[in-house]
Amino acid sequence: MEQTFLHGSKSIIFAVIAALSANGMNAVLAFDLLNVTRPFQSQQAIAQNLDEQTNIRVYEIASPAVVSIDTADGNGSGSIITSDGLILTNAHVVAGHRTVTVVLADKRRFQADVIGFGDRGLDLAALQIRNGRNLPTLRLAPSGAVRVGQRAFAIGNPFGRFQGTFTTGIVSRIDSEKGVIQTDAAINPGNSGGPLLNSQGELIGVNTAIFTQGGNPGNIGIGFAIALDRVQPFLTAARQGRAASTSQLRQSPLNTEQPPQPLALNGAIVRGALTREDNVLRTDNSFFDIYSFEGRRGHRVDLQMNSQEVDSYLILVDPNGEQIAQDDDSGGGNNARIVATLPRDGTYLAIANTYESGQSGRYTLQARLGGTESRRRSSQGNTRDRDFLLRQTGILGPGAPRLRADGSLYREYVFQGRAGQSVTITLESPDFDTYLILLDSYSRKLAENDDLSSTNNNSQLQFTLPQTGVYRIIVNAYDRGGRGRYLLTIR
Repeated sequence: MEQTFLHGSKSIIFAVIAALSANGMNAVLAFDLLNVTRPFQSQQAIAQNLDEQTNIRVYEIASPAVVSIDTADGNGSGSIITSDGLILTNAHVVAGHRTVTVVLADKRRFQADVIGFGDRGLDLAALQIRNGRNLPTLRLAPSGAVRVGQRAFAIGNPFGRFQGTFTTGIVSRIDSEKGVIQTDAAINPGNSGGPLLNSQGELIGVNTAIFTQGGNPGNIGIGFAIALDRVQPFLTAARQGRAASTSQLRQSPLNTEQPPQPLALNGAIVRGALTREDNVLRTDNSFFDIYSFEGRRGHRVDLQMNSQEVDSYLILVDPNGEQIAQDDDSGGGNNARIVATLPRDGTYLAIANTYESGQSGRYTLQARLGGTESRRRSSQGNTRDRDFLLRQTGILGPGAPRLRADGSLYREYVFQGRAGQSVTITLESPDFDTYLILLDSYSRKLAENDDLSSTNNNSQLQFTLPQTGVYRIIVNAYDRGGRGRYLLTIR
């Protein structure tokens, strides 16, 4: 089967920039130019030194502008955005208060007024320090510059007791539709409202929530930050005095006070309801229920969430806390469906959520087991796939993000793969000229395809995965006007 790989204007360029201090770089160059013999350093030691330099530089740049926020009933963190004392934080940190106490990194204390909240449940708030002047500030990163796999840094006041704590990690996932950045940098209660930073010490998000289970308030490697494309419009509204005067956010944390509800594979349909008494996702104020089931590696599961009252949204998480898939409307209409082959043995989580914030209503959830990954011969003697790693239907249309390279619409999916595994990825559409891109977890492009052949506008990739981990698929249209229905399958 002929495949055409394009490397023109459709190519996405992903660059990794290692930044060195000017003094450090000059010193290295001087040694080289003078031909002075230096003690041998292993590549591992050099890499470690570079990482340490980056960590130190980010902390020194950003920490003076990160503040602790004290209220009558709790603590949080925030970032100084302007030299006269405009502070960005979470709505849930300061909701119900008109004034708060702000403590700078150098221990100076100020009174600040709460001047605005995010609308429609957006967990953001703005404070203004009284008589502020000549204060340290944080720079905002360029819009759209965040990539999965890039390094991420958090600074805050965890548990209200450890101001200036610095943690590191990577950007684990980006949910463009909900405006959320997921990170494994340690975020704990008290970090809320503090900055998520890139390696230049620039703000890329506002830390807002952690995912925990069983009443344990600590970090388990899944934290969330509100992305910059949601932050910037709010800051503009706050500066212009147009931000909401009261918070519409519920005060529940993103955790499960009770263990997840059991979900039986091939069992009875579960009937549930999302209400204001349920868990809430602070990043968009949507309600969710969590279910768990025991899975085995190679088993295929078919999860379906149906509702006539809410726009269903479904998320599948593996035993290591890594997201396998998420879906909005693949079940038809506003119903959600995920079909996936499980990557390992253990306890999986199915999160029943809504696409829109604040939606309440009844739903049904069912999990069916479809056997193990295998092949068989049909009655005609042809080999065909019995199972899929992923099978998703969707629509490119209003609300879909656009590629910066050419403005074309796209959707993003993830799947778990293993080293040496051969996969066939197919993208079909009756409505538009498809374009398919495969990325690894560091956003490095592995392969791309436009047309199956000169007479077939569907796309297909046949690829052997180089390593075990999470892979990303970009479902794209070849031209910026392409939109309509599609089917994505991974065998």
